[in-house]
Amino acid sequence: MKNKVELKKTIITILAIIIIFMVGFGVLLYTQYRTYNVNFNEKISEICSKIVEKYPKVEKRELVEILNSAASKKDKANIQNSTNEVVTSNTILRDYGIDLEKDTVLLANDKEFKQFIIIDITALILLFIVIICIFMKYYRNRNNKLNEITKYIEQINKGNYKLNIEDNTEDELSILKNELYKTTVMLKEVAENSLNDKIELKDSLSDISHQLKTPITSILIMLDNIQDNKDMDIKTKSEFIKDIKREVINVRFLVESLLKLSKIDSNSINFINKEVTIREIIKEAIKNVEMLGELHNVKIQVIGNSMDTIICDLKWQVEAITNILKNAIEHSNENSTIEIRYEKNKLYAKIEIEDHGVGIDESDIQHIFERFYKGKNSSSESVGIGLALSKSIIESNNGYIQVDSEKNKGSKFIIKYLD
Repeated sequence: MKNKVELKKTIITILAIIIIFMVGFGVLLYTQYRTYNVNFNEKISEICSKIVEKYPKVEKRELVEILNSAASKKDKANIQNSTNEVVTSNTILRDYGIDLEKDTVLLANDKEFKQFIIIDITALILLFIVIICIFMKYYRNRNNKLNEITKYIEQINKGNYKLNIEDNTEDELSILKNELYKTTVMLKEVAENSLNDKIELKDSLSDISHQLKTPITSILIMLDNIQDNKDMDIKTKSEFIKDIKREVINVRFLVESLLKLSKIDSNSINFINKEVTIREIIKEAIKNVEMLGELHNVKIQVIGNSMDTIICDLKWQVEAITNILKNAIEHSNENSTIEIRYEKNKLYAKIEIEDHGVGIDESDIQHIFERFYKGKNSSSESVGIGLALSKSIIESNNGYIQVDSEKNKGSKFIIKYLD
């Protein structure tokens, strides 16, 4: 009976009606009994009065004992002897066509009995009709709800997800409607997400095409110059080859980053998580940007407990920190220092990477982790994918990243890994 609220209400209603009927029926039976009793008592009283009037020798006590069946056969015989004319009551009544085994002596009771029988049968029929009506109403409501749910499902199958079918009652069909509503909302979100994914895929392909088009065009132009100008001097040719190599490196970085992002998005990466020190992650990341730091004359200072550890995939977290460090170096002032501070407590491990440079424009802060987004202070060689990749990697390790920045003073990237 759990959650069958409508059925419970129907059964309770029927039980209440039956109880009321039984009480009423009991009152009716008691009324019948009282009616019959009054009729009998009145007639018996008249008979007793006639006997006493005609036979004064009969004691009233003996009459009462006979009526209550308490008198003995001997007493009855004495009464019959005293009257001398008394015969059995059955013989007397038969003379008037009344058989005690078949007929009723009191016509008033016979009439009342027929009326009460009609009332009893009518009451039972009414009770039966009321119960049938209640059950019909219950099943009609149930069928209406089922038809309503069927129509909703038909609308959903037609792609109409704009249906509000929330129901605040707690019966099983209402729960089904609410679950259907949740499914509808989920399907609606899936449909909307699918459309958004298509739009994002289209935009991403457009961005990728644009990002690849520029370096590839440059490579083709430089190769054409080398091929068409056979008398090109060695120095110019070396410059072209160096530029071609740089563009090829950029293309390779872009393609590799895109592949990494797609693997993370599709959950196809099998992260090998183990306990590693935060110092080791930072040390490996610094190695990857060491040459870039020397080129920009930027030093890196690390502050933290060398024993602090986190559970993560070392290779991928090094990738994330490397991209952030690379971004910090590119936007730092020459002869400046990047401070890396880290700590760990019972709730999380935190890494802060702070540079001293141009900072991030206020309008760019909310977009810097978006793919292919290039801020106002981005270098011409930036493809706008490194920070997006770092964010995806960190979030895949139960972490999050945020940035605080002040223009012309520098930026601070704050990474927290939750335990």
